Amino acid sequence: MALHLILLLMIMGAFGTEWSVKYNQQEICALKGSTVFMNGTFTHPEGLTVTETFWTVDPSEKPDLSKSPDYSGRVEYLSTKQKQSSLKLSDLMKKDEEKFFFRIITNVEKERWVGQPGVQLRVTELHVEAPEEVTEGQTADLTCKTTCSLTDPTFIWYKNGHPLTTKTIKNNQLHLQTVSSEDVGSYSCAVRGSQHLRSTAHSLRVRYLPKNVSVSIRSSGHTVVGFSVTLTCSSDGNPPVKIYTWFKEDGTSPVGSGHSYSPLQSGSYYCEAQNEHGAQRSDLVPVDLNGHSVILYGAAGVGLCGVAVLLSGFFWMRRKRQSRNVDEPDYVKAGLRAPPPDDHSSSAEDYENMTGSGLDAPPPDDGSSSAEDYENITVSPKHDRLITL
Repeated sequence: MALHLILLLMIMGAFGTEWSVKYNQQEICALKGSTVFMNGTFTHPEGLTVTETFWTVDPSEKPDLSKSPDYSGRVEYLSTKQKQSSLKLSDLMKKDEEKFFFRIITNVEKERWVGQPGVQLRVTELHVEAPEEVTEGQTADLTCKTTCSLTDPTFIWYKNGHPLTTKTIKNNQLHLQTVSSEDVGSYSCAVRGSQHLRSTAHSLRVRYLPKNVSVSIRSSGHTVVGFSVTLTCSSDGNPPVKIYTWFKEDGTSPVGSGHSYSPLQSGSYYCEAQNEHGAQRSDLVPVDLNGHSVILYGAAGVGLCGVAVLLSGFFWMRRKRQSRNVDEPDYVKAGLRAPPPDDHSSSAEDYENMTGSGLDAPPPDDGSSSAEDYENITVSPKHDRLITL
């Protein structure tokens, strides 16, 4: 025992100080995809020269991480001063959850050191823990969860991709005091400094009674037979509205049901939309069927009167023509343009014979030609003059 102590003292005297490695953190929690730093300081006995330092995950095999294919391009060694080393590990993966050790190599073959207990790395992702559905008026808490404890994180919340600034955020929790339909959306969280590493989005649904209940009007009255109006009710609710009831102003009993309704009387109507969380009614909508009916049947009356006027005019003209035919003299009825002479030199019968010969005037009354001679007169269509045969 005494001999062993003497030998130890001799070694300490020869090399000065002892081997030691101290890590700033013995356990680190980091986000998947982020970059982590591991720092360590060390001492070694005097008289030794440090020839190499590196980090490893296997203290028995002692491979250098920078030369491992699993960490290729992701490992960097940093040293700010003597007897200190830092490991920078980028683009963390879940499989990087290991214990990392600092390794020291000296000029003496047997004087090598592995710093214990090493640094335990844990890799986590963010995920939102929250109810799937909330009823309007209740409170809701959304929690940004991790599988390990991050170091002094500041959580940021997003709704539909936009940062939330008006809601209460405490630690890793988002508190919705009084939930409304406006809180419906997709929520995610992140940690300040690593905003690009957001959690998977969580959809929050809110159940609420019908809102924005309104009535639209569609009319059809282009025929003489009548005029109709169709009222259609629309609303926003979750779950969707399936029960629509129609009422007339000042009425207590429903006048109809369904998404659409066609009133039979003039008046003001409204619809009531209902789901399992309550009911909401629309504003009153005035419907005037009488005014349109007057216009339609008035137009029909004008049309009928027009037909009656035309028929009256037709029969009046027909009666007038018949009356005129009765009063006309014989020469007009015979198609003559002038009456026969009123002396006794020619008779009406002679005149008619002359007309049959194609003449439009009576024979002369000077006695130079007889009616018989006059009847033998013809008209030459070629020369357009009278020729006596």
